[in-house]
Parts: sequence; structure tokens; C-alpha cells
Amino acid sequence: MCGIFGYIGHRKSAAEIVLEGLKVLEYRGYDSWGIALLESKTDETKIIVKKKVGKIGDAKISDLPAGHFAFGHTRWATHGGVTEINAHPHLDCTSQFALIHNGIIENYDEIKKELEKKGHRFISETDTEVAVHLIEDNYKQLVTVYQDRQTAFRESVRKAFKRFAGLSAIIVMDSKTNTFVAVKNGSPLVIGKGEGENLLASDAHALFPYTRQVYFMEDDELVMIDKEAISVYRLDTGRSKTVQFAVLNWKSSNVQKGRFPHFMLKEIFDQPQVLQEIIHHAGGQVETLHKLIKHSYGTYLVGCGTAAYACLAGTYLFSKIAKRHIKFSVGSEFGYLVDFLTDKSLVIALSQSGETIDVIEAVKKAKEKKSKIGSLVNVEGSTLYRISDTPLLLGAGVEKAVVSTKAFTAKLAYLILVAYSLAENPAEGKKALLTSYKAVNKVLEETNLKIIRKLAKELIKKDHIYIIGRGLSFPVTLETALKIKEASYLHAEGFAAGELKHGAIALVEKNTPCIVFLPNDETYGASLAGAMEMKARGGKIIGISYKPHEIFDEFLSFDDCGAASIIPAAVIGQLLGYYLAIARGIDPDKPRNLAKSVTVK
Repeated sequence: MCGIFGYIGHRKSAAEIVLEGLKVLEYRGYDSWGIALLESKTDETKIIVKKKVGKIGDAKISDLPAGHFAFGHTRWATHGGVTEINAHPHLDCTSQFALIHNGIIENYDEIKKELEKKGHRFISETDTEVAVHLIEDNYKQLVTVYQDRQTAFRESVRKAFKRFAGLSAIIVMDSKTNTFVAVKNGSPLVIGKGEGENLLASDAHALFPYTRQVYFMEDDELVMIDKEAISVYRLDTGRSKTVQFAVLNWKSSNVQKGRFPHFMLKEIFDQPQVLQEIIHHAGGQVETLHKLIKHSYGTYLVGCGTAAYACLAGTYLFSKIAKRHIKFSVGSEFGYLVDFLTDKSLVIALSQSGETIDVIEAVKKAKEKKSKIGSLVNVEGSTLYRISDTPLLLGAGVEKAVVSTKAFTAKLAYLILVAYSLAENPAEGKKALLTSYKAVNKVLEETNLKIIRKLAKELIKKDHIYIIGRGLSFPVTLETALKIKEASYLHAEGFAAGELKHGAIALVEKNTPCIVFLPNDETYGASLAGAMEMKARGGKIIGISYKPHEIFDEFLSFDDCGAASIIPAAVIGQLLGYYLAIARGIDPDKPRNLAKSVTVK
């Protein structure tokens, strides 16, 4: 969480460059934003800070002077309310240093009390401000020890970061040496190397207007950057180390909304193309994952949020198609379930960003048990990609809406293909996906969208929406409920249809919206019975199925695709979440309290 962008170089428009970089990264956090610029004059050097509450949107910074050295931050609040004072960057008492931060300093309170006793003045409620004052305090001592200011600055940051408990990334600007120092443990940072200029960001694609030469910082590394040089050091010893920069050839054309009003809708409409790419080009990766699973002794799927529901779907797919038992855990809970892992175990982590901290932590714990790590991840060079023994790319393209859609479909598509490959019938897997590709295109036709928009306008008057399904449809109920909650803020809950009589049906009363997923499989009759029970209690039944039924008050259709029916069914849920958000006047790309990459615990 939180977007970070920094620039130092030959251009005088550093603040404008940072502003545009932050706009690209705003999906990481949009409670507030801020920029620090080093203003250089013949007689003085001064850091100027501009902060604002709210989304960065169409913000302009014409009031900031020209400068070659700037960085900025879009915030997702963890410590302290959403105010200009709490927004980053933060300054030390002397205004020599400015600092931005992603993560949580768990022992900030202890450090703050020490610094207050020494006379440091704090103006914000944040843990972040503690960091910049601790660096200031270290610098006062170390500047007399070392012969040059750069070394004193670097060592002051290194010494401070080593004291912090928890997972963080910080970037510090020093007005005396015209350098950045960045250090991380957990939260992502990417360094970009240009000609006479260098940059850093929390996501690589934000660097693309300036360079494709990047270095993804590893945990416990410190980097010192000026306009000519990038130097990397070990956090523990302070010794320099040699690293290799990669040249990325990612396509950036798909990060514009084009004809769509929101990224979420664009990314929903991207899904047929994503499916087509996977059908035609995923063969090698499917075979790799097939072999990993086949030769493992115990396979575990791990993910968080939407990825967790893809993992849950995977357990059904591997059971139904491949007749293979594969276990699943929510990423944040997996760390409590690792005692049974061995060096023969395989853990497959699913993630759009590859930076989800709970997934990263789960994978690290599995690696301690010597288990093999595979991953299905959408971002090349991400932390999960780098720490996996066998990283496989989803190829869904950049996903900018906070609400994940096309990455979910890509995960399902790979799991379907791998399941059929394990069943020694890969051709059937491709056939199923091709059918789902056609079905999704049909769901996206205007006649269907019109029905969903009309239904959304009716549902915004309700307080609760309940969703049921069985088998492969159960993960879809959970994912649909999540899409509705995060995009529109309406309360929605998904249940296994068989659980209704064990408590959930007590929630149903007259005119309660009740969605039921009814694909053409062995669950149809039992799930239909659940819908009838809800109908008998006054529920308004919304059937999502391959065929209509007399108990449906509303009907949303998708073509039968066998096991791959989960894909068009999920797309209907995505569209419902989107149009509910629009009907309620909410920006679905940037829902409140959420950010794209969950990089804090």
C-alpha cells in the first residue's frame, strides 16, 4: 500500500515528473498525497513540501519552483487520521531530511518517547515521523565520526532502519548531499537507471516513461542514489554489493482507460483477450505446473482476497477433473499451518501484484521448511516472482482498478488447464476455455449489460444481498459478494447453499435479494432447492444460470461451459459489483479504505 515515486537528474521539472508518477501509482493509496522538492539557490538549499488530503486526480503544482530533485507519496493511512499534517513527506526538526514510508514501524512508540526526551518536536500522529527524527538524531552523532556527509547520511539511515520492528520501506531525501537513501524490508521498491537521471518507485511500470532499466530491491538492502550513481549496500554490515539491472520489455499500452469510463469496466472487457492469450500461449507454463504438482508429495494453494477464492476454486477443479487432492489456505492463516510441510511439499501462491505481504510471509515460512515454491503471479520482477522456485506469469496485463477482475479470470484459466493436463486430457481443457471465452463475450453484449444495469438500480435500495451456490459455484458466491462489497459498499454475503439451514436462512425476510448460481452440473438440483427455501421465506430470487426457472424473479444467463462455467458466472458477478457502484455514485476504481497492493499486515 502507498505509492512512492522519486526523481533526481538533469530535468528541471522534477516536481511535475513526481506528480505524474504518483498519478500512475494512485491505486496504491489515495487518502492523501504529498511532494517534497529541493529548491536550490546560490545562497541556500531548502526542501519545500506540498501536501493535500484526498485523491491526487487532476492536481496541479504550479506553485512549486523548478528543481532537479523531488519525491512524493500517495497515502493509505495506517497510523493517524487522514489529514494534511499526517500526509507524507515528513521533515526532521532541522528540515535537512524529508522522508516517505510504506509499512508500519511497530515499535514507534518506544522510539518516540526516547526522542521526545532529547527535545525532538513531533507534529503528526504517524509512526513515519518517528523515522525521520531518529535519522536526524543519528546524523548529529555520525557526522563528526565520518569524513564525508554522504557516508554519515547513509549510516544514519541504516542505523535507524535496523531499529525498526515490522515491515517497511523508507526513502529519505538529504538536502545537504543531494542524495536519496532507500531501504526496505517487505514493502516493494524499484530503482530505475536513466541517462544523467535516476528514479525510484513502488511499481516498475511507473518508471517506463523514463527508463526500462530497473533493479527490484531485495529485503535488507540499502540503496544510495544521486543523479549519476546508484550504490547498493547490505543493511546488516553496511558493505557495498554488486547487483544486476534488468531491462524490462513490458507493454504499457493497456494502462489507459480508452473508451471506458473506469479501469474496472475496461479490465472486465479485457477478459476475452486474456483468455485467448492463455488458450494459445500458456502451454509451456501449464506443463511446468503440471510436472511440479505431479512430483510433489502434498500440494497447497495459497492466496488472499480474490486470489484466495481462485485457490478455493482450484481445490474443486483438481478434485473434479484430475481426481487429485490439493489443499488450500488463506495466505494470512497459512503461517499457522506450516508444521506439516516437508522438503517434498509444493506450495503454489497466487497473487496479482506479487507483493501481498501475507502471501510473501507464508511463502517465506514454507521455504524455511525447504518446500518447493511455485507461483501464478501477474507482475514480473515482483517479490513473489523473485522468491519462487518456479514463477509463472498470468499475463493478464496491468490491472489498475483496486477491484481485481481479469487477474482472477487468468488464475481460473490456468487452474482449469493444469487440472485437465493432470487428467491427461489437455485438449479438453483448451476446449472448455474456448467455450468460456465465447460465453464471456456473450455476457458482455449490450443486451445483457442492460439487464444487469437495471437490476443494479433496484438492488441499491436494499441493505443486504445473499448469494448461494454449491461445488465450483461456492467460490463464485464468495467472489461475487466481495466484488459487491468492495466496489459498492453494499453488504453482500456468500454461502454454501447447503449451509442455509444451519443458520444463514434466518437472515432472509420479505424482498431480501437472494442470488443463486446454478450451472449445468451435479449441484443444480440441490442449489435450486436452497433457492426455493429462500423464496418460501419471501426472498427475491435472482438466478444466474444457463437456463431460466419459474422461481426466478430476475434471470441473468450464461452459456454452459462445463467446469469452465465458473468464468462467465464470475464475470456476471463483477459486472453486478461495477454497476452497483455506478448506481450509488461511487468510483469503483478507488473504493474507500482499500488499496491495490496489500503490503502491510
